[in-house]
Amino acid sequence: MTHSPRLRSSTSRTKAAALVHLRLACRGQGSLSRASNPIHLQSLNSTRRFLHHEPRLFHPLRQLQPELSKKLFRLIKSENNLINAHEAAGRERISIATQLSEWGEHTGDEAINDVSDKVGVILSEIGEQEDTYAHAIDESRGYLKAIRNTEKSVQPSRDGKAKIADEIQRLKLKEPESAKLVVLEQELVRAEAENLVAEAQLTNITRQKLKEAYEAEFAATIERAEKQIILAKHGRRLLQLLDDTPVVPGDAKPEYNHASQARQVLNDAEDDLRDWQPENDNYNTQANQDAHGTHGTHGTQGSSVADESTVGAVGAKEPELEVKHEDVVGEKATAA
Repeated sequence: MTHSPRLRSSTSRTKAAALVHLRLACRGQGSLSRASNPIHLQSLNSTRRFLHHEPRLFHPLRQLQPELSKKLFRLIKSENNLINAHEAAGRERISIATQLSEWGEHTGDEAINDVSDKVGVILSEIGEQEDTYAHAIDESRGYLKAIRNTEKSVQPSRDGKAKIADEIQRLKLKEPESAKLVVLEQELVRAEAENLVAEAQLTNITRQKLKEAYEAEFAATIERAEKQIILAKHGRRLLQLLDDTPVVPGDAKPEYNHASQARQVLNDAEDDLRDWQPENDNYNTQANQDAHGTHGTHGTQGSSVADESTVGAVGAKEPELEVKHEDVVGEKATAA
């Protein structure tokens, strides 16, 4: 897209005025120190900032997105905001974990000191999972960027084809016997052939990269959820080590003898995170069946999967919490 003459001239005048201002500000001012002339310093720095950031200032005008990729451009930008939010959540979680540990250390209660410190470790690891998830989303954005870049590369082909078609229509109305019509029609045939190839490439890349993008994001979502569940269950094990039986005024606090158990809980959590493996889920969809020339109803298979999930969700009951590692890994053994 080209700028109007008025816009170009206005831009040129603005840049020229800035350059003149810079030269005038620098010329004949050698006897004045910057410290003794703050107005001059501010003016000079403002001018330099203007010149230094000029490409960013005019970025929206110079690099307008093709209409086809505008919506995807906004989507990718929103994904970046989501990434920043998860990174911020992870940092806050780690900060809270540190504050909890520091607070417990100064309570003067041995039980609270040890349990709060170990719970802080669990919370900190939950925060690390948020950061890992944010990086996974960032990787999925790369697939969407591939679609966006392909869309941008297809746009010139579309514009060229449309331009030739418009020129043919104009000549048919103005000079119907023009010999240039034959040449333009041949160019249109070539442009349509090139555009056909570009459109096919766009379709293929869009479908492929869309699946890859959200396959990566969903896999990361499952990993984050399952690992945070593991950590949360071990955190609840830690809480059971803290005796909250009411103390009668004047009586001594209950003695704390669970330091080794608390350390073992952290070891168990570390082992479970290290042993975690993603499940190999195979979804035989109708699209895949059609692609491989097979027949069948997705509804039947999909409903069976849904029925199993429903039965599992309805029949599952949360076990009573005990200070046992088997509570955390029990679900894995049952699934196996």
